[in-house]
Amino acid sequence: MKNRNRRKLISDLNLTNLIDVMLTLLIIFMITAPMMTQGVQVDLPPADAKNVEVSTSIQVTIDSHHELYIDEERVSLNDFPRRFRDVFNARTTVPVFVNADRKVPYGLVIRVIADIQNAGVVKLGFLTQTPAPRSEE
Repeated sequence: MKNRNRRKLISDLNLTNLIDVMLTLLIIFMITAPMMTQGVQVDLPPADAKNVEVSTSIQVTIDSHHELYIDEERVSLNDFPRRFRDVFNARTTVPVFVNADRKVPYGLVIRVIADIQNAGVVKLGFLTQTPAPRSEE
């Protein structure tokens, strides 16, 4: 009778489910990671984000009249790729920030971003406005 009551405890873990979940997550991250680097928020709505020091960066601005600026220097759209490459080659370690007005067409912003990426920029950010505080009803 004593032998029946003394069963050996099973202390092995079944890791099959854990491995399935981890592989699924790995696949999801592998698929979404390239999209995160290519996805571009063009409308630039107000966003809750930390302020970034922009004094040591290159700013590309597209105003509501579709005029293009590198830092504060006005540049034509046709000259932009060459001029931007010259500015960026002199300061390759600094990040680049795009500041586009809401009214600027999506295609124009994407064209400028493509020119920036073709120059070899790795650190690219977008400037947004801090949203007004929401009133609670």
